[in-house]
Order: sequence, then structure tokens, then C-alpha cells
Amino acid sequence: MLSFISAKEAAEKWEISQRRVAILCSENRIDGAMMVGNMWIIPSTAEKPIDKRTVRYEKETKTELKPFLKWVGGKGQLINEIEKFLPVDGEKVLTKYAEPMVGGGALLFSILSKYNFEVLYISDINAELINSYIVVRDNIDLLVEKLTEMQAVFLPMNENGRKYFYYNARDKFNALQLSKETAVEKAALFIFLNKTCFNGLYRVNKKGQFNVPMGAYKNPTICDENNLRNISNALRNVEIVCGDYTLSESFIDDNTFVYIDPPYRPISETSAFTSYNSDSFDDNEQIRLSQYIERIDKVGAKVVLSNSDPKNVNPDDMFFDDLYKAFKIHRVEASRAINSKAEKRGKISELLIHN
Repeated sequence: MLSFISAKEAAEKWEISQRRVAILCSENRIDGAMMVGNMWIIPSTAEKPIDKRTVRYEKETKTELKPFLKWVGGKGQLINEIEKFLPVDGEKVLTKYAEPMVGGGALLFSILSKYNFEVLYISDINAELINSYIVVRDNIDLLVEKLTEMQAVFLPMNENGRKYFYYNARDKFNALQLSKETAVEKAALFIFLNKTCFNGLYRVNKKGQFNVPMGAYKNPTICDENNLRNISNALRNVEIVCGDYTLSESFIDDNTFVYIDPPYRPISETSAFTSYNSDSFDDNEQIRLSQYIERIDKVGAKVVLSNSDPKNVNPDDMFFDDLYKAFKIHRVEASRAINSKAEKRGKISELLIHN
């Protein structure tokens, strides 16, 4: 006897959205699917149809790009969930992509690897981070040369030698003022410190000086030349801006897919999420961001925002539910990757908020 599953169950099985399953059913692209009442049911043996979206968005040849930096709070594990919000068949084709708080760029590099957006925009308020993106794009040969040299010197050293090299590099990074003349050297030092510091953290003291201690990596890859060169080519047509996320407003229109990944709101006073956060991005900043999202929603952009879910620790905390009541809130499971106490690590809920 033929058995059936719901559209929701099919979506979970095929790792696509329930809305996508409904569209495939309505297009008669799932054999045996039928409407019962107001819901679709699908034969449990049905196979996932080939998605026509590849014709509209995906590149014919793919070069897999990986983030060139480790970045706390990176969204690598949420990429598949976020990409489900790309427009589907029957919806408007979007030609522009904007990520105004790019961080380590996990989603950006997935987008550049797989999709054919005509124009892209990224920005961040972290000047050292943005300088590194620009140098990777515009001065890849000199950057690779400097990173290769540092890697060749650092890796053969014993622990004491590495410590001397690392802290000397950190002091040099802090002393060197960022300018056009120092851009490549600053980027090389930034990438080196990122690859060799504790946990890939970026943290500064009150004087604005990077103060993360050295990590304990045995054989860190300081210069992944092939990936860096592929990224350099992929960034050719990407506008890279240093500044507040609101600067992206002039770029964003009704042809734009926008992903915003702000510093997460701490889910408790001692939460590991505080490591994602800057001191200045408090609830007032979260509110200011929501007002910006309302503005770009009104121009017709497709917007997706990620954040922590306060209901992990307080089921009555309605901060984001109230703040984004005009939007849709999608709760997804993610791993808590940074916590000093092993027993506190594990699966938690995070928010994907979208229009």
C-alpha cells in the first residue's frame, strides 16, 4: 500500500523549504503528489526533483571558495538554511547581493562559489578586516609573497621561537598605522595573527590594540595560496566598503538579496555569545538595525537577518519577536562552538528573520 508524507516532512527529507515543496507540487514536478484539503501530500517513495533554480542562479563551473579568515560567529553551519531564502521559480530574479556586516564571509564565499549575481556589495566597520578583503582583491601577488615568507619562517620554529615571532608580529601590527602604503603589510600581519592566535579571535583593548594571545596550533596554514588567488578573482566585481551598515542603503534596491549578520545579542550575561559582540552593539543598536531593515524592506529588497534566540534561556523573552513582528521568524538549530565549559556546548536555537 502506497504511503504518503506531508510537505513539511518532504522538506525536511530533501533539505529544502516547505514553500519550495509546495511550488514543486503545484508545477506537477513530484509524481503522485496530491492536494488533500488545503495541504499537499507526497508519496513517501518520491524522489527530490532537480531544482530549476540552477538555470537562473548557479554557475556552469564552480570554484569552491573557503573563508580566508577564521571568524568567531561565522555562519558556515547556517549557509544551507540561509540559501533556502533565495527566490524560487516563479519569483523575480535578483541580480544584486549585499552583505553589510560581512565578518569572515562564510555566506559570501558560498554565494561567489555557486551563484551568478551580477553586482555584489560587502562592508564592515572593522577597518583591518576590510583592508584584508581589499588587499586580497587588489594586491594578491605581494600578499601571497609576504604570507609565504612568514609561513616558511614560523612553522619550523620551536615553541619559544614561535612565541617570539608571534608577539613581535602582534606588536608590529599594533604599531603600524593603516594607510595605502602599509595596506599589504597590515593585511599580511592580520591574516598571520588570525591563523596563529587563540581561537581565531579578533579582540582589541581600550586603546584599540589587538591583544589576543598565541594559539597552540601545530601546523597552521598561514598561506593557502590557491584559495587566496581564487578569492582574489571572485572579488573583482565586488564593491568593498569600510563603514556602518547603513552605507549599503544607496546600493540596495528591489533587485537585491540582503544578508545581515550583526553582533549577536547575548542570550545571558555569561553567554558565549558575548564573544560575538562589540561593547557598543547593545539593544539600542539592535533596535536601530531593525529600523534600517524596515527601510530596505520597503524598497522591495529580499532581506534575511540572523541573531541569537533569547528563548534558549528565557522562554518569555520576546525581544526579537516584538522587534520583528512585521517579519517572519524562522528558528533553526545550530551548534554552540565557543564556550569554556564543555558541558555548556551543544545544540541551540538561532533566529533567521526574513521578509
